[in-house]
Amino acid sequence: MKFIHAADLHIDSPLRGLDAHAGAPVDRLRGATRRAFVALIDLALAQKVDFVILAGDIFDGNWPDFHTGLFFREQLVRLRQHDIAVVIARGNHDAESQITKQLPAVDGVHVFSTDAPETVIREDLGVALHGYSFPQRSVTHDVVPDFPRAIPGMFNIGVLHTSLTGREGHDDYAPTSVEMMATRGYDYFALGHVHAREVVREAQPRIVFPGNLQGRKSNETGPKGCELVTVLDGRIASAEFVPLDVVRWHRLELDVAGVATLEDLARTFHRAVSQLTDGAADRMHAIRVIVQGESPLNRVEAEQPGTVEAAIIAALQDMEGPEIWLERVKTTLRTPIDRDQAALRTDAVGEVVALVNELMADEDRLAGWIARELGGLTLPPPLQELDPTAADAQAMRAMLNDAEATVLAHLGAIEADGEQA
Repeated sequence: MKFIHAADLHIDSPLRGLDAHAGAPVDRLRGATRRAFVALIDLALAQKVDFVILAGDIFDGNWPDFHTGLFFREQLVRLRQHDIAVVIARGNHDAESQITKQLPAVDGVHVFSTDAPETVIREDLGVALHGYSFPQRSVTHDVVPDFPRAIPGMFNIGVLHTSLTGREGHDDYAPTSVEMMATRGYDYFALGHVHAREVVREAQPRIVFPGNLQGRKSNETGPKGCELVTVLDGRIASAEFVPLDVVRWHRLELDVAGVATLEDLARTFHRAVSQLTDGAADRMHAIRVIVQGESPLNRVEAEQPGTVEAAIIAALQDMEGPEIWLERVKTTLRTPIDRDQAALRTDAVGEVVALVNELMADEDRLAGWIARELGGLTLPPPLQELDPTAADAQAMRAMLNDAEATVLAHLGAIEADGEQA
């Protein structure tokens, strides 16, 4: 017996905010969730699996029209034409109350009940699938105690959309524990909701979040795909992760400590991107670059803001290989000086460095200083989200670093070679 376990497809997710990125491949990015699902169906057909488990959040919410539902149904029909069954557990985004439009059912596709956990038995395969669908977006109680116990002599699989005991970045839905799941006596728990792949438990039962099928934004990084599981004689013989994403997101933290020239920056960037995309040339890569470290480039950037970003973009233009889109370039460079010595100076440079040191050491003082100095700013509506007084501590430190670099550059504190003036 062989099956696929996938979750969090978010087909036709709107991916808000892309239009604000000049040059963003909007159509490619918004179509990625569909193409990843087609790749899942292709894999199921190629592997001749017996069934596919979809553990919630197939959609991102109610369809704006029938095109999303019809596309999904069309792919299910492809599976049924090859006698591959499908079981679905609805999650918080595609709960029964969320998806109001209806399409004719597809034979061989079973959606688990929203009333209580239920069981689907395949005698021919020796498998029992136990699952539950969200009736509404928020399910705040543990439903696992209501799941039936394992059926003796069968390979038992539980299917649920859940946050378990909580996962960073994810709301708490259908909370439960590994210990509670183990009481059911199942062989495998197919989970959904958490977008990062995680093997929660290796066996008795094997518990897996496969992650979402396609990353949709800069914090959903790395390979995305599904689990392909083979069962022999009632035991898991193999379980492998299969990447299916068509656009892969990355966060590249580019350490340029000691990098003194834009040419050196380009070479550093080329090496890092080549390593990042190695073995995945068939995909488009969306990369957020954070240029960081103590470098003389800080002076260049302070004197002419945007220089580092332009250099990175130019370096990408010179590269051959997979298709790459730079989602964003951030600079968090630091001034390469002896801060302790600089703070002792009796001139303006010493005054600036000493003040920054004091503010960096005290979050509350930093927030108060920014509120006092910048609280009177009136920003136009498109820029109100950039209000410095509403930023978190990390963003405030980054702003202070940038401000210090600019002031020191204008004071002539740092020479091009990084030596103190």
